[in-house]
Amino acid sequence: MKIYDFNGRKNICGERVRQARVMQRMSQADLAARLQVNGVIIERDSISRIEIGTRFVPDYEIRVLAEILKVSAAWLLGIDE
Repeated sequence: MKIYDFNGRKNICGERVRQARVMQRMSQADLAARLQVNGVIIERDSISRIEIGTRFVPDYEIRVLAEILKVSAAWLLGIDE
């Protein structure tokens, strides 16, 4: 399996996922539960790993995260400043 790494992180959206989650007053467990309802099988500890940059985030998860967190996928990726 290829190990993905960009500037020491496995994703570029983690900080923004945390920021949007906190703005929505949502816990990591709540976010994981909402992702599961939307077909993304993920646990709370994986949300933590996304936010600290130690877990790779595939494109389909970005899409669902954006919908749940009420932000754009571009914003999560730092494209839409």
